[in-house]
Amino acid sequence: MPAARVPGRTWTVRLTGHPDHTVSVTCSTAACRMPPRSKDAAGMRRFAAEHAKAHGRIAGARPNAACSCGSAECALHETRVHCAGTGLLVLVHNPAVGQVWTLAEVCQACARHIPHITILATAKPTLGAPAAPSAEQPAQRAAVPGGFSSPQAAPDPEPRRRRAPRQRRSRG
Repeated sequence: MPAARVPGRTWTVRLTGHPDHTVSVTCSTAACRMPPRSKDAAGMRRFAAEHAKAHGRIAGARPNAACSCGSAECALHETRVHCAGTGLLVLVHNPAVGQVWTLAEVCQACARHIPHITILATAKPTLGAPAAPSAEQPAQRAAVPGGFSSPQAAPDPEPRRRRAPRQRRSRG
């Protein structure tokens, strides 16, 4: 039986200005530690960009992830697209706005229609039969160094081989 698709993940890192001329950085992952407010807007912007990229390095693209656009009603792109192709992990950042970085698992078809993206990872298709269930306990996920990401965002330490999922039609 093919592996089930899992919902595509998204992360949002936001730089917010305040009336006292300070800025703060927030992340959609509650476990992430953010620096305190600062008047150094350029430094906080660099931190926010690096924080979003760190999520991408830790998470990677999953071969069984569904396109996150469909669940977000295609909010990342304007044209209607039917999801298809390999899964990608992309960073969306519009330099004209410069205050929001969105990291998302999307399909190739949707990625072509999203402006201002950087592809961080491409999912490797899994081939072969699923691995036999093991009697041993799964490895515990280690804490993520530096507080850039939550342990839930880390990829499985021992990925299992699975058959490639069948493509299905979905709203994209």
